[in-house]
Amino acid sequence: MTLFILLACLGGVLVGLSRQLNGRLSIATTPLIASFWNHAIGFAALTCLGVFVGGLLPAGAAEAPWYAYLGGPLGVLFVAAGSWAIARIGAVNSALLIIGGQMVTGVAFDYVSGMPASFWANAGGIALIIGGMMVSRGRRKAERSQ
Repeated sequence: MTLFILLACLGGVLVGLSRQLNGRLSIATTPLIASFWNHAIGFAALTCLGVFVGGLLPAGAAEAPWYAYLGGPLGVLFVAAGSWAIARIGAVNSALLIIGGQMVTGVAFDYVSGMPASFWANAGGIALIIGGMMVSRGRRKAERSQ
């Protein structure tokens, strides 16, 4: 179990590092160019890993529905938007925005799919997320005015 926890922590560090590098590259070029290089290097690395480890093309990939492949184009848009946001609001605030968006979207998906949940717990969680983001924004404005 410890190995998996360490791998998850390493994954988080690498995602943070990737966002920082994309943000810096976006400042020097454009968010779309930063997204292109992010995906080009990722594609090359994952292709090499797939060839080395095996299973580059898993069985049944050709029978997957068309919408299973929308993750690529959506990922390009997500990375480009993240590169744009980091350059404007900073890495910490963009990470908070992403995490908050994921949590609120998860609650919305649970609601739409009819998953049993406590309305007050979900509403309270969303209120805490939005409140935390507002407090962070207020502190940043106060620091700039000093």
